Amino acid sequence: MTTTSPQRSARLCLALAMLTVGSTVVAGKLVVDGLPPFLATALRFALATPLLALATQLGGVRWPRLDARTLGLLVVQAAAGSTGYTVFLLAGLKLTPAADAGVLLGALPAAVGVLSVLLLREHLRPRNLLAIALATIGVLLTALQAGTGLPSARALLGDALVLAAVACEALFLLLNKRLRTPIAPLAQATLMSGFGLLLALPPALLELAGQPAPAWSPTALLAVAWYALGPTAIGYWLWYRGAARLSGVQAAPFTALAPPTALLLSALLLGERLHAAQWAGTALVVAAVLVNVIRVAPEPDDAAETAARIIAPATCPASGRRGRASRG
Repeated sequence: MTTTSPQRSARLCLALAMLTVGSTVVAGKLVVDGLPPFLATALRFALATPLLALATQLGGVRWPRLDARTLGLLVVQAAAGSTGYTVFLLAGLKLTPAADAGVLLGALPAAVGVLSVLLLREHLRPRNLLAIALATIGVLLTALQAGTGLPSARALLGDALVLAAVACEALFLLLNKRLRTPIAPLAQATLMSGFGLLLALPPALLELAGQPAPAWSPTALLAVAWYALGPTAIGYWLWYRGAARLSGVQAAPFTALAPPTALLLSALLLGERLHAAQWAGTALVVAAVLVNVIRVAPEPDDAAETAARIIAPATCPASGRRGRASRG
């Protein structure tokens, strides 16, 4: 089948979107060196929310009417997938290398599969189990740094916090299955960003009160600006534009670009030394993503299948499937 020009353009948009996703760990590493986590999170969403709202308005996206149940569910989603994800990721990056964090974030589809079993009692297919096994081995290789000596307690705590961020995002995706009101992806991204700002603002003000005088690093502020404008706003727009022209199955494999991008950028921009264990962990996590998203035959839909077809960047305020309600 011949690939048309719009399809090539769509694939380029998806690839660029995932490159911005891979850059989040580098930006986060620079952020935590100069800003506390809740303040950085609040600044991220304060910058991203008006841009997403403008994109929603210019795109002619209709805002849904939300009942109390849907509104409450959106707030819980924002607490997990927006505020919780960002705060845990930044806290983890304070303690662990950005390269490790990039690999661990690639385990998101496998984490959704695990939580779908633990929380929803759903059945996993053999390929989902294989993907979880590959991702788990990749995470262990990365966290334990096989061949480089025993990891420090500090690094292990950092890895645990990054995995907590992954769990928050996985919870967001599962909660998204409970939405009854259809919400356009851009509209939900704006809502997630706005609610994320409201939830992060009170603890951010407490962090400010605990400082005698704000001494914000210019590098950290620039990194927050990139985090808000790049992965959150531009990255989501690129992914939404590309996914609108391709099926979920065609789009999902592009998520495998994020872990190796994070690894390379950590070395190039932060000067981190890469180890064989990190490359091996990346290869296994990428393999897990591909195993989880590539289907050889049609299968019925469930939460585990949602994990196999994640088509929006984890670091955007909202993520979901093409054509219905959409939250990284």
